[in-house]
Amino acid sequence: MGILDIEVWGKDSKKHEERLGTCKVDISALPLKQANCLELPLDSCLGALLMLVTLTPCAGVSVSDLCVCPLADPSERKQITQRYCLQNSLTDMKDVGILQVKVLKAADLLAADFSGKSDPFCLLELGNDRLQTHTVYKNLNPEWNKVFTFPIKDIHDVLEVTVFDEDGDKPPDFLGKVAIPLLSIRDGQPNCYVLKNKDLEQAFKGVIYLEMDIIYNPVKASIRTFTPREKRFVEDSRKLSKKILSRDVDRVKRITMAIWNTMQFLKSCFQWESTLRSTIAFVSHKGEPPLYMKCTPFSGDIGPSL
Repeated sequence: MGILDIEVWGKDSKKHEERLGTCKVDISALPLKQANCLELPLDSCLGALLMLVTLTPCAGVSVSDLCVCPLADPSERKQITQRYCLQNSLTDMKDVGILQVKVLKAADLLAADFSGKSDPFCLLELGNDRLQTHTVYKNLNPEWNKVFTFPIKDIHDVLEVTVFDEDGDKPPDFLGKVAIPLLSIRDGQPNCYVLKNKDLEQAFKGVIYLEMDIIYNPVKASIRTFTPREKRFVEDSRKLSKKILSRDVDRVKRITMAIWNTMQFLKSCFQWESTLRSTIAFVSHKGEPPLYMKCTPFSGDIGPSL
């Protein structure tokens, strides 16, 4: 509960980084459990940063290894179950339950690199909550063995698990996705899910192994059914990216200029605009160099000069 320092950085095509501006947020001055839309002017530059900040105490939310799985501890599981029992149905109506996801491994992923490998990591999204695993480099059968815990605000939400290939400074490449409704989860059962395309309409390549456990209060879940769903503030990736389009246009320009310069060079060689350059170009060509005639106006009885 202190000061949140924020820096905005810019990076150009040459990987040169520059700090564009800074701003601060006093966390202690913000109300709890309320969406705060803040427009923060940046110091030392024009522009502002638009932020949505919500302070929510989330007991039991964590990222951990399999050896310290929260719901695997009997005493902690009993405590969480007690928090969502029927006797507590009228306390903190937005805290519906808790979801635990074990991201075990994936197999037979698509090779996204020229080396025939990928650098996969896994992104988990539930509503506006996003968590991700570490990256396993040069592997088509990665093992993450991580445990993620999410607060449940709406029992009708869908857990989205997406596998990406890390690509350095470039946007990550898509390797597959699954969507799992919370109401379809069966406690503690490991499942193998076939990865699908971005629209979840067709099978992609590879599978992912997940184990999920869910604890929630049925009364709170029923009441939340009749309230508006939480607005999704994470925008979906656009099909047409301005950044990618600009990069592709620059590439086409560079290729076009290279072809144009090459054609102009060949033209100048054939037209003998530079005797030295044309001579070197034709002598360096393998095999018998062809003989070219250059006709120039000449006064007298002598024919065209060679």
